[in-house]
Amino acid sequence: MNIVQRAYKYRFYPDVEQENILARTFGCARYVYNWGLRLRTDAFYEHQQRVGYAGTCKLLTALKQEPDKLWLSECSNVVLQQSLSNLDTAFKNFFQGRTKYPTFKKRNGKQSVRYTTSGFRWKNGQIWLAKMEAPLNIRWSRAFNGTPSNVTISKDTAGRYFISILVEESISLLPVSVKMAGIDLGLKDAAILSDGTKIPNPTFLRNAEPKLARAQRHLSRKQKGSKNRAKAKAKVARIHARIADRRLDWQHKLTTKMVHENQVISVESLKIKSMVKNPCLAKSISDVGWGEIVRQLEYKSNWYGRTFVQIDQWYPSSKRCSACGHILDALSLDTRQWQCPECGSNHDRDINAATNILSAGLAILAGADQLRMHEKTTAGHAGR
Repeated sequence: MNIVQRAYKYRFYPDVEQENILARTFGCARYVYNWGLRLRTDAFYEHQQRVGYAGTCKLLTALKQEPDKLWLSECSNVVLQQSLSNLDTAFKNFFQGRTKYPTFKKRNGKQSVRYTTSGFRWKNGQIWLAKMEAPLNIRWSRAFNGTPSNVTISKDTAGRYFISILVEESISLLPVSVKMAGIDLGLKDAAILSDGTKIPNPTFLRNAEPKLARAQRHLSRKQKGSKNRAKAKAKVARIHARIADRRLDWQHKLTTKMVHENQVISVESLKIKSMVKNPCLAKSISDVGWGEIVRQLEYKSNWYGRTFVQIDQWYPSSKRCSACGHILDALSLDTRQWQCPECGSNHDRDINAATNILSAGLAILAGADQLRMHEKTTAGHAGR
């Protein structure tokens, strides 16, 4: 059994009063986040001082008492503190080199707030948020075990409301499987497995482009600031939301199937942020969602007791012969089939790459320190 923190996301439908309260809450949380960002930035650049989470919380108390800031008291204090906590996390990610410098939040983007246990009440399968008299009208699409430790309320650009409930659960480990998979991620085929299986890329964005283009043309013709423009903008946002929903659903089904079928999963550690800078491939790479596929494979492997391995992006998986180990001097992208000059083996480029990725992953698990050192490989052992 594995004890994990698991989030369950549901859609809910607020009434008019709840919608107004949430609008004020989103606004207060956004204001406090931007205020904290400006405060910490000015303190460093003007006075060479660092203000942390504790410092901003103390100053928040004084801010709420200012005559022109009394409206901040209409929002739960838990939400405001969590907003400053999110800002502190953003700064930590920046200083550790994972993200860029934090930016100000905008009112026309996705909005979200987080409540800890003191900011909501869970009773008889219903949730009451702070400052609300009635429970949320949640569409319970699936059940969960345990008591919520915190909830996140979000509103996307399409105007839909969601609640994400974090609970601690026990997950049973899957039975040991004899199958192993090396996965080569691609564009024509989203994933190519070492056993020769090719999973086609569903191209959700490409398929929806004609409909999306029509909606964007209609939007461009509307007068700025008009109600018709707001309606057209919402229609474009709904199309994007449907594309994202379909892609995420497909990714979850794909990764769950892979984790259930294979004991060892080996993939490349791709620098996707650098790859999407290519204007010719950026849309296709974003459409298939390589990063999300790898992320899901990793955490699901840890959940269910599988072994997940990532090899270095510079490992010559496509140019190396999986039969004899010979490495070609060059291999152009348009070459999909090639023959090894050493042993004469004929190779499908992608299947050969997936086979080599699996072999490299198994070598790492067997303790190939030289391979690990030169190729900067990382291995994650699940189920320990």
